[in-house]
Amino acid sequence: MSFKRSDRVADLIRAEISDILLKQVRDPRTRNVTVTGVKVTDDLRLSKVFFVSMGEDVSSNEAQEGLERASGFLRREMGKRLQLRHVPELKFIFDESFEYGDRIERLLADIHERETSDVRQNS
Repeated sequence: MSFKRSDRVADLIRAEISDILLKQVRDPRTRNVTVTGVKVTDDLRLSKVFFVSMGEDVSSNEAQEGLERASGFLRREMGKRLQLRHVPELKFIFDESFEYGDRIERLLADIHERETSDVRQNS
């Protein structure tokens, strides 16, 4: 089974950005940011970094501003860590799929709670 080089590079970028954000970036807006995925173009020039902000104290817009502000530092650190001819440009995109999944999870829990209360009332 073969994988595209851009997919392998995307996995490396995701791991490195997560590590750099955790250990080296001091911006409080990026403190609770989790990188959920990275898509890299086939020419390895642009990478879309998908993220979620796990804390209630920072909005996704503030987190995105913090990430964009730190993008130069992140690219420089990735250049030191990864053996790439060109370090891809970073574009940060808020991952809305987590909010959608959380909403579905809450709805399912609510349905389950209603069903169990109905069973208890009928017994």
